[in-house]
Amino acid sequence: MNSSHDTLPRAAIPGASVIARLSCMVVQPVLSRVVRRIAERHPSLFARLGPHQGTDFVIDPVELPFALHLRPDPEALVFRAVPRDALPAAGATIRGKFMLLLELVDSEEDGDAAFFSRDLDVTGDTEAVVRLRNALDDVDGSIAEETAEMFGPPGRAILARLRRAYPT
Repeated sequence: MNSSHDTLPRAAIPGASVIARLSCMVVQPVLSRVVRRIAERHPSLFARLGPHQGTDFVIDPVELPFALHLRPDPEALVFRAVPRDALPAAGATIRGKFMLLLELVDSEEDGDAAFFSRDLDVTGDTEAVVRLRNALDDVDGSIAEETAEMFGPPGRAILARLRRAYPT
């Protein structure tokens, strides 16, 4: 899996940088809580990543005003929202529509099919991306549902609404 160019369209939106920064501030406490909980419940994820625990992944849901930065190092775990104009240097970038990325996390979609249909754009270290995918494939259950469950009925309602709003 490798692509050398961004195939997904982007439109410049006036004030996008301000919206992105505000959005990051709003979602960051949730992301921090989620990643800590997932790390506690699924420590085997890190072992499956092997040498790629220190890889910086940029996960870019194209419809959102920000991207996500993941460094799955169990000693210094990073999962943060980042404005696109302030992305860190990435070992690998995974870009696609939000719901596709969410379904890939839960292994509900075929990453290879999404890549070859150009619904998913992967750049950088493809071995790291494959290891991340394999680690997520080994998780029993749904990380999305676990995350929604953390927030009780509102979390479950938001996940259900997202799944209805983003038909695949």
